[in-house]
Amino acid sequence: MPYARKIILHTPLVDPAKLDSFVEACLADGVVLVAAVGPDASLVHDLIDEIVVGDGSDPGRIGKLMTTLHPDEPLAEVLDFVASWPAKPDDRIEQVRF
Repeated sequence: MPYARKIILHTPLVDPAKLDSFVEACLADGVVLVAAVGPDASLVHDLIDEIVVGDGSDPGRIGKLMTTLHPDEPLAEVLDFVASWPAKPDDRIEQVRF
């Protein structure tokens, strides 16, 4: 099943080795937002951006997946933020841990 168009990614990651394949799946599934929450949100946010940009040889990847970081915000506030992110009205939010 494809990922939802808006994702809340909980950190710290249990298995950081899965981050590359997660980001590629997000790009393939049309995810528009990954909001990183938790103590490693800043690090994971930066890593996702680096994976998306890659070596820069595919400019079509840039801007396809937006990331935000929320290291100290309560989950309820992050849910409200993600819910208000512009997307299709029926877009669902998915919380991911890996």
